[in-house]
Amino acid sequence: MSKPKLALYWAASCGGCEVAVLDIAEKILDVAGFFDIVFWPCAMDFKYKDVEAMPDASIDLCLFNGAIRNSENEALAHLLRRKAKVLVAFGSCAMDGCIPGLANLTTREEIFENSYQQTPSTLNPEKTRPVPQFAAPEGELDIPKMYESVRTLAQVVPVEYFIPGCPPQPTQILNVMSAIMQGAVLPPAGSVIGAGDKTCCEECGRPRKEKHVKRFYRVWEIEPKQEECLLDQGIICMGPATRSGCGALCVKANMPCRGCYGPAPNVIDQGAKMISALSSVIDLQEPVEINAVLDQIADPVGTFYRFSVPNSMLHRKQPSA
Repeated sequence: MSKPKLALYWAASCGGCEVAVLDIAEKILDVAGFFDIVFWPCAMDFKYKDVEAMPDASIDLCLFNGAIRNSENEALAHLLRRKAKVLVAFGSCAMDGCIPGLANLTTREEIFENSYQQTPSTLNPEKTRPVPQFAAPEGELDIPKMYESVRTLAQVVPVEYFIPGCPPQPTQILNVMSAIMQGAVLPPAGSVIGAGDKTCCEECGRPRKEKHVKRFYRVWEIEPKQEECLLDQGIICMGPATRSGCGALCVKANMPCRGCYGPAPNVIDQGAKMISALSSVIDLQEPVEINAVLDQIADPVGTFYRFSVPNSMLHRKQPSA
């Protein structure tokens, strides 16, 4: 009897999700023993033509990490969608857009202008920019086209499941892989798996009290108390708006939650949820005072939507009128 087939692909991301798969330690041998790994370019020498030659729906499970940033990412998303029975948006980049998605706060032209013209180390008097096709002495080169907007995997192709995290925690990856290998009944298509069903605050364990915040601090401006809620101390912690499942590792290390596990259950927009949470903790009455406190939050969009701009109601920077 042939083994179930497994594919893993890395699109627009840092590659941390690929490493996280290996972080399940010796259990990776169980995965390799159970599955026939038919595509994993990061780890083995596979070619796109290998996947193209496979029958449609011949891959039992595909873990697709990374957002859709360019034409190559999109082409592989469509290809792997055809070939995979179960396609999983694996990690924050594929699920919500994550750090690559912050590019949606600017434009492609602004990115090109900065990268190829404005950086101090750049010397480019001809103002050369990337082009989709380039005639080299060796032949015609096809270069992926960079899109105006970063998109999530589900904004490009249908996805069965979502596994959040930047990266997903090894314990959660192992839970999902074990469930599949043991033949457990999986949740309905469209579900978030490998995560919790509460907020990160529920995993934190720090004592909380009625909040009366009169100012906000950046992490380098204050030494946080270990046994007190970080938000109580005026440190922006995304725990109230973020899904559980990571074990609140950042908070346990005395650093605020950044929000990488995405919106909490039943939350449509992670940033809007966090703004709502902050509105209930500021202990000031006068608009002038309130605005002065809010001005202490550096880069509100990059803070509240650090991991979720493409999947939020904002989606991207809107053109000026």
